[in-house]
Amino acid sequence: MAYTDSEIAQAHEAARTAGHCDDLYKLGLIYSIGESTDLIQAHMWFNLAAVRGSEAAKESRRELSEQMTKDDIAAAQRAAREWLKVTHH
Repeated sequence: MAYTDSEIAQAHEAARTAGHCDDLYKLGLIYSIGESTDLIQAHMWFNLAAVRGSEAAKESRRELSEQMTKDDIAAAQRAAREWLKVTHH
């Protein structure tokens, strides 16, 4: 499934303003499949959604971790912590 630039921008805005687990999970999906694949970004968003209680994000994060190096996972975790500091969610 490919997402349009508009859909990606809307998902980022929703995550930035509200930070609901569904918005965060959608960003994880956007970055884990399609043209904008970025496993570090995907893991970061799944991690943030999982912290907010998304069971689907926990499973997706686990599956994604199997495809990533330890350094990539550490980078994703740092990015998630930084996002939390910047957005104050």
